[in-house]
Formats: sequence, C-alpha cells, structure tokens
Amino acid sequence: MHRREALAKVSLLLGGALSGPTLMALGRLGNPAAAATLRDKLNLSTQQKQIIAEVAEMIIPRTDTVGAKDVGVPAFIEMMINDCYYAPEHRSFMAGVTELEGLKFLQMSSAQKTDTLKQIEQKTKEQMKAYNAQTIKFGDNQDLESMNAVKLGLPFWRLMKELTLLGYYTSEGGMKASFEYVPSPGKLELTKLKPGQKTIVY
Repeated sequence: MHRREALAKVSLLLGGALSGPTLMALGRLGNPAAAATLRDKLNLSTQQKQIIAEVAEMIIPRTDTVGAKDVGVPAFIEMMINDCYYAPEHRSFMAGVTELEGLKFLQMSSAQKTDTLKQIEQKTKEQMKAYNAQTIKFGDNQDLESMNAVKLGLPFWRLMKELTLLGYYTSEGGMKASFEYVPSPGKLELTKLKPGQKTIVY
C-alpha cells in the first residue's frame, strides 16, 4: 500500500477527528496541480525543527514501541505543512513554533514541557472558537483576499496533533506497532484473536 492510500484510509478511520483544512490538505497530497497553488514555504531553523520533533515525540513517545521520531513524523509534518496547506495554516503553525522557541522549550525539564503543552492545549480551545467564528465570516460581503492576507489558520496545537497521528499511523513502524499486519490478498478465513493480541489490519 502506498502512503497516499494509507493516509486516505487513516483519515476515514479517524472520521470527524480531522479538521477541514487537513482533509483538504490530504486531497492536495501528491497532486501537482493543486500543490502549485501553494506559494508560501516555511523557512524553519534547526532549532525550530528540533521543537517540532520534540513536541511530536511528546504526543507519541517511544515506549516498548517506536515513537514519533523513530518513524520520521517530524519530517512528515514539515512536508505536509509546506506542500499541502495554505498560508493561514503556515502563519498559525509558525506562530506556535515561535512561541515555544521564545519560551526556550528545548531547555525545559520533561515536567515543564508537559505543563507547557497542557497550557497550549487549553489555549487552543479558545483559539478554535475564534477560528470557527472567523470561518463563518467568509459568508459576509467582505474582500476575501484581504481577509486571507491576515487571518490565521487552524491553531498550531491542532495541526501538530493531527499531523503527528497521520504521520505515525501511515508509517510502517507505526502501523506495525499498533496493528497485527496481515498481507492482502491472502486466505479468507476467520481469525481468532489471542489474549492481548493487537487488532488485525489488512
């Protein structure tokens, strides 16, 4: 299975858990014509890339199975933001990364990092209300280009969580860590799960 197919399957699996911008971004993945309309690119510093990697790892840490860093989630997030999202999401994503950089996130203890991300998650609830209200205003008689030039997209934390999950569960390591993989086509037969056995995915 190609990664694009896996992304589609995971997005169906998550259903309403994915936001509109992420679902549209998935539609642009691997579509050169759609991607050509995305003119802005992130210019991340080494430290900012390390912040993204650290946050992803805190969302899905390495335990007895692989973590986000192990399966390349940070690179996946950067690729998705650059290649599949529009400028509003670029602005909100960079605002979040810049905020953590200013707080010296990488120098914090594990407990401090956890507390910081919890605070950001709480703040994101209010940001989502503002984001939804902003989206509704697009029905008004306003200049859409001027609105697009200043508006923020989906909040940083929401983007991080969605893309971390997508990157992890469409990687080979993430799939094998969470599911019992059975190649298809194969013999059609009922499978009885053993105690503690992972759910089977075809």
